[in-house]
Amino acid sequence: MEQILSLDKISFDTIFEAFNLAFGDYEIQIDKDELKTMLTRRGFVPELSFGAFVNDRLVSFTLNGIGTHKGVKTAYDTGTGTIYEYQGKGLASRIFTYSLPFLKNAGISQYLLEVLQHNDKAVSVYRKLGFETTREFNYFKQNNVEISLARKVLKPEYFIKKTDLSSQNQMAEFMDFAPSWQNSFEAIGRCMNDFVILGAYAAEDLVGYCIFEPLSGDLTQIAVCISHRREGIASILLAEALKYNKHNSVKVINTDKSCEAITSFIESNGIPVRGKQFEMIKLF
Repeated sequence: MEQILSLDKISFDTIFEAFNLAFGDYEIQIDKDELKTMLTRRGFVPELSFGAFVNDRLVSFTLNGIGTHKGVKTAYDTGTGTIYEYQGKGLASRIFTYSLPFLKNAGISQYLLEVLQHNDKAVSVYRKLGFETTREFNYFKQNNVEISLARKVLKPEYFIKKTDLSSQNQMAEFMDFAPSWQNSFEAIGRCMNDFVILGAYAAEDLVGYCIFEPLSGDLTQIAVCISHRREGIASILLAEALKYNKHNSVKVINTDKSCEAITSFIESNGIPVRGKQFEMIKLF
């Protein structure tokens, strides 16, 4: 019989082993360091995360991140998985139901997650648990050698330099859509040293920016002030950011499907859509 417990006293090695087994057939595989970085960025809180154990073996888990979403204290599904031999037993649903009183007692009033659209079983489970779809996301990925950057020349009145998040309020005004959980300023702030932030300037005025994670090849945010678009600024920012890339590929996770401008921009640089996700939320 499975026993559901908090992951507060469970070692990271145990969590990684279960994570690796649960997602062994996924296209993208991550190592221990990458998982640690991912969990930090997404706000992982072990004492509010839970797993199912059989004979002290972690066989199913939900790794919860805690933060804010639209100004509301929120739990976020950083990773839910079940090792192969225990799949189909409803463990993920049982873990989620078990966790609700603990999350409510922590002052959390909503739960946010993303799920691959083609994962019909998972989508069905979440809908039965009361989740509603709020947005659709695109996921892009390309090997470095296959990227074909749009050739642009920056006009003399513009220049690019490294910057930080001190202008994040202004950066937010450039966005065409609100970033997903893992791409938010809150998430970036949890591990600032992992990112390169480039700003595009006209004189001393910020007119565009790009946030990039070199170790993972993740293009986290990119946006240009609407009055300075069509000047090649985004293309130059992307080209400059990729000079820092230490990964063998580039990925752009969770752009809003309804934003045709970002889809067109990424695809024009030879980075195709590889998958789609639903963003889903449940209010407590």
